[in-house]
Amino acid sequence: MSKFKVAVIGGGTMGNGIAHVFALNGYNVVLVDVSEEALQRALATIEKNLRRQAKKGIIQEADIQAALNRITTFTSIEDAVKDVKLVVEAVPENKQLKLNIFKKLDQNAPVDAILASNTSSIPITELASATSRPAKVIGMHFMNPVPVMKLVEVIRAYQTDDETTKFVFETAKDLGKVPVEVNDYPGFISNRVLIPMINEAIYALWEGVAGVEEIDTVMKLGMNHPMGPLHLADFIGLDVVLAILEVLYEGFKQDKYAPCPLLVNMVRAGKLGIKTGEGFYVYNGKEKEVSPAFRK
Repeated sequence: MSKFKVAVIGGGTMGNGIAHVFALNGYNVVLVDVSEEALQRALATIEKNLRRQAKKGIIQEADIQAALNRITTFTSIEDAVKDVKLVVEAVPENKQLKLNIFKKLDQNAPVDAILASNTSSIPITELASATSRPAKVIGMHFMNPVPVMKLVEVIRAYQTDDETTKFVFETAKDLGKVPVEVNDYPGFISNRVLIPMINEAIYALWEGVAGVEEIDTVMKLGMNHPMGPLHLADFIGLDVVLAILEVLYEGFKQDKYAPCPLLVNMVRAGKLGIKTGEGFYVYNGKEKEVSPAFRK
């Protein structure tokens, strides 16, 4: 597949991972964020993760600088997307923010450019409707951590055409990923199945069925999950888990998607998991222990 220029909007955990994978696979990438400081953090993370891959023998030392050289940074969407073929939006899960960005992308990207969103739950059909090119809008949902995880959920909006879907499939395969096509309904497949499981684990904790480590141990050893659901919630971010549940609840109007009150309170208290240092566990570097709030 011939290489083309890609824009990645957002340099956070998902955005810098997406930029990393594209650049490592020979694509020129323009990475956009709101400030130079945010962009420098993103580049530092990309370099650190490339060096980790080299240390493990996954890539060569020469690949590190080659990938970094393919990334340029911008603080302005208007300047960044004028000559790109594909845009992947990866900003926080805020619907209005994403709608505003898609309107701006539509105004400034080439008319034949494909506009993709890495959203984990916000309707692609709604994002597509904010543009004048709805057939060229699609979901391209990478999994975290992007350089490691193989899956890309390719979400077709109601308006997405076959040509756009085929292009994104081929692009994902060229990145060494495994694309899976799903239709645009709340939570898609990954989060429609995963997030209610996490929510049920939180309900079990809230109701006193078992403790944090006990719940995670049952799922790791009994179901062969690599990470327990409460630890995974901390890894994802409890605010993100809550936001996805709210999308599911709003979309389906079914009580089984109602967020556990414990989760709501933890988010209100700013206990968001690994990114704040405390959620169901307290994190100190690579070490973790159950949060004092849940110790027996």
